Amino acid sequence: MRLEQARLCCLVIVGVRVDGTKELVAVADGERESTESWAELLRDLRRGMRAPAVAVGDGALGLWAALGDVFPATRHQRDWVHKVANVLNALPKSVQAGARKALAEIGDAPDRDHAQRAIQAFAGDYGVKWPKAVAKIVDDAEELLCFFDFPAEHWVHLKTSNPIESTFATVRLRTRVTKGPGSKAAGLAMAFKLLEAAQDRWRAVNGPHLVALVRAGARFDKGVMIERPDEAQEVAA
Repeated sequence: MRLEQARLCCLVIVGVRVDGTKELVAVADGERESTESWAELLRDLRRGMRAPAVAVGDGALGLWAALGDVFPATRHQRDWVHKVANVLNALPKSVQAGARKALAEIGDAPDRDHAQRAIQAFAGDYGVKWPKAVAKIVDDAEELLCFFDFPAEHWVHLKTSNPIESTFATVRLRTRVTKGPGSKAAGLAMAFKLLEAAQDRWRAVNGPHLVALVRAGARFDKGVMIERPDEAQEVAA
């Protein structure tokens, strides 16, 4: 956001409650790539919130490093929309259409095994000429395919951070009209109020009844539950 002195970076966290509804959890001023900025925000949340089962985000290194420190048990899922855009930007336009289709074969695969084979095919087709583009997928494969360990109903939500991205389109539009918020405090307040208003329009996740099971420790294979929370507790005992 344009300011009188510097640009404002908003660190935003949106969560999913056990009833499946989305909620604005935090908005703070910080630095996108700063581990300490993210860690400070997450430590504030830790005072009243249990560790999330899974976190979804783009490639901001600060977020993932902070999560590993503050919520080490939280799984990491990379945003597929951002990842696809980053891969395509590393490829010449002449091959982007084919690469986009190959990437869709990975992200839209019916299960992890099919996705891993699609990654191997992508690496075989593009790895020799464009190794940097392929590395963006191969190096982050575990974080890209994390969603397969959760209910199939939730996959569409876990593969993108769209609730934040789409809402900030409104924030950017508003600040463009006002020629910038003027100060960091005003910018943060404007972002918060716009996000708070948008919250009422966020739809619940698919299969909301499954969120509580995920939170309780149920295990899923190929999107289908294979072990209920009470069964998992008996095995652990």
